[in-house]
Amino acid sequence: MREDPMTPAVTIDTDAWVCPMPLRDAPNIVMGHGGGGAMSGELIEHLFLPAFGAAADTGLGDSAVVTVDGTRLAFSTDSFVVKPLVFPGGSIGELAVNGTVNDLAMAGARPLVLSTAFILEEGTALSEIAHVAEALGTAASAAGVSLVTGDTKVVDAGHGDGIFINTAGIGVLADGVDIRPERAAPGDIVVVSGEIGVHGIAVMSCREGLEFGTTVLSDTAPLAGLVAAMLETGADLHVLRDPTRGGVAATLNEIARAAGTGIALDETALPVPAAVRDACGLLGLDPMYVANEGKLVAFVPPADAERVLAAMRAHPLGAHAAVIGRCVEEHPGMVVARTALGGTRVVDLPAGEQLPRIC
Repeated sequence: MREDPMTPAVTIDTDAWVCPMPLRDAPNIVMGHGGGGAMSGELIEHLFLPAFGAAADTGLGDSAVVTVDGTRLAFSTDSFVVKPLVFPGGSIGELAVNGTVNDLAMAGARPLVLSTAFILEEGTALSEIAHVAEALGTAASAAGVSLVTGDTKVVDAGHGDGIFINTAGIGVLADGVDIRPERAAPGDIVVVSGEIGVHGIAVMSCREGLEFGTTVLSDTAPLAGLVAAMLETGADLHVLRDPTRGGVAATLNEIARAAGTGIALDETALPVPAAVRDACGLLGLDPMYVANEGKLVAFVPPADAERVLAAMRAHPLGAHAAVIGRCVEEHPGMVVARTALGGTRVVDLPAGEQLPRIC
């Protein structure tokens, strides 16, 4: 035991951090820390985990799998701070449900219940809160989950952006389901369930009055039904992830590093809708790094790939599913893409995020 109970158990030394910019030189939080990229990882690895000490479970997944009295459960929590609150195709209400439901589904779980916690800014119109709450309730019903507990707090005017929401969820896993990033292996086929980059561009389109000549709608949707259809094929799904913050690029990098395998992509096979491609060209963005809220990436053994792909394409949320690459023994921990010109490029983990506050 420590002689002085007031002495912290852990000293956090920010000088020892390795991220070159801007984390190491910045004494305060910056937007990039919330982007789901390298800066987020540094914050977790070098501040939160040491501070939590022995209480921390270092699995670091979007959801945790725990066993309670012989029943395997998935548990997840997520916070939503999207700006603006309402965007083409959805609102913070739908995101608050679908984001947590999807995190549970990516573990192979059937979502059951959610909690809802609202942080409201003083002065926010009750009609605006009602619209968001109704959207949240409708999304929960569509996802087949119950809202079983919650909390409400109010902060002073000027200390929030109207509405922030946290949801936590619990789901149940069937016996034999083992889906996690560490299971990705050389030979695995990499499949994406549909067109990428849609949500990020939908949110960006209503910031600063941007217009792209056509309306891009968010893809926010609950993916548990699609995952159930994939599991019903009997395939041994190795990895499932929904590529939200940081897009497909960040997700694939996290999987490659967790499994210690290389990933080879075919850039021309990525399903990028024309409106997203044009908007990204205008804004100088890479669609691979733009967020999605209704898509998943699956790593499937070669023998199972065709039947999983067929099951995905038979489901409304997987109609445009496509094979985009495979795991390889070369360049372990790295993602490399073959370009349309026949060359290759490294697809690295982003430092922060191209589009902040998109979920």
